[in-house]
Amino acid sequence: MATKKTNEIKISKDEEIGYHKGAISTLVNERNELVKMVQIVDSLIQAHAKKLEELGVKLQKQAPVKK
Repeated sequence: MATKKTNEIKISKDEEIGYHKGAISTLVNERNELVKMVQIVDSLIQAHAKKLEELGVKLQKQAPVKK
């Protein structure tokens, strides 16, 4: 069986740490933006639900979605 030699690029431990710290920082910022978006959507849903109730429409609450 023939074996493949991989051309691994060796990076220093400090570079690897920096890479992972940067990735975490970026992902945390992305998560924060998603939370803001969810908050905006929730407030819009509440505003529409309130207006529907004022118009006499009764809404049913949906059961939470299970994962």
